[in-house]
Amino acid sequence: MQQPLTNPSQKIITKTIWLLSLVSLFTDVAGEMLYPVTPLYLKKIGFSVLLIGILEGVAEAVAGLSKGYFGKLSDASGKRLPFIQFGYALSALSRPMMAFIAHPLWIFFSRTMERLGKGIRTGARDALLSDEATPATKGTVFGFHRSMDTLGAVIGPLIALLYLYFYPDNYVSLFYIAFIPGVLAIIITAIIREKKQPVKKLPAKRVKFFAIGHYWKKSHPEYKQLLTGLLLFALFNSSDVFLLLKMKETGMNDTAVIGVYVFYNLVFAVTAYPLGIMADKIGLKKVYLTGLVLFAIVYTGFAINTNFVVFVALFFLYGVYAAATDGISKAWISNIADRKDTATAIRSYMGLQSIAALLASSLTGFLWYRFGSMTTFLITAGATFIVVAYLASVKFIKK
Repeated sequence: MQQPLTNPSQKIITKTIWLLSLVSLFTDVAGEMLYPVTPLYLKKIGFSVLLIGILEGVAEAVAGLSKGYFGKLSDASGKRLPFIQFGYALSALSRPMMAFIAHPLWIFFSRTMERLGKGIRTGARDALLSDEATPATKGTVFGFHRSMDTLGAVIGPLIALLYLYFYPDNYVSLFYIAFIPGVLAIIITAIIREKKQPVKKLPAKRVKFFAIGHYWKKSHPEYKQLLTGLLLFALFNSSDVFLLLKMKETGMNDTAVIGVYVFYNLVFAVTAYPLGIMADKIGLKKVYLTGLVLFAIVYTGFAINTNFVVFVALFFLYGVYAAATDGISKAWISNIADRKDTATAIRSYMGLQSIAALLASSLTGFLWYRFGSMTTFLITAGATFIVVAYLASVKFIKK
């Protein structure tokens, strides 16, 4: 007789899940408090758009590349908590550092340190969440964690919005204020207790940092075709800070810029779940391509628009785009890859995507610096339509 996957009397959201979710909430409050403010602060201290693009590209590349490495290192060591604690601490400490010295090299160091912290903790944290769940409750567990994380992404910008309403242009103080929820997150990680489980340890020396391309050689042709399209899009999908800078360039004040960013996060959070359900019914490919079309429309709109109400409408579409592509791309990859290679396939994609993110933000910064924002956004929109045409033309067995 088959045993039930869960015990009805067993608590699904355990203490560890609650604590990890609170850590993510406070960390996102701190991080998202600064995300829409950072490009404004950097422009104020003399950063060019080109330099901001390079900074964001390097930071995202470090985060993405390190996720796979430290996740694998966590598996090799059989430990989760040290990676979680160190990663969150690194990110918390880096935020006030950005305001401490307004020098490009120091800013690069601080921002990269913050993203490295994310790379160190993410794999171990997700593994610990998985350890707390059963196959029948993982959707609930990860959904709960994502909800708490998204709540922080809404609260953080609202705090920044309120603060800058009373203290316009006082960006530096926000970097120090963001340290407070970061410290709360560190304190909570000290309360978490990791379950001891039998883990087959791997020699740490076998964990290679630049091993992300190895899976490509043995992967299925459909995986290569899909990844080609995803990575081509990633080469033009630069950091969201450029959208915020565009609003600022058209004369919008800080309140408008941050307020629209909060609205975007809300749209993303509200639409992600129903779009996931829709993708299961009508096909992942259809929903993903619809998201890319919305992305191209948004960037075309940003190229020519100067009206605040239109910006709000464009950010609404941008939130739907994010919901239609963020998780859908990973789900699509998992459908195409062999079951035993699913984690490797997704991790390889994320690693290569990080390299593309470095190039994308750097390229966008250069194009903006050389040709202006309108040309930059139109090139991005045009490239996205090419990706849509390519992916639409490829016949995937599993889509």
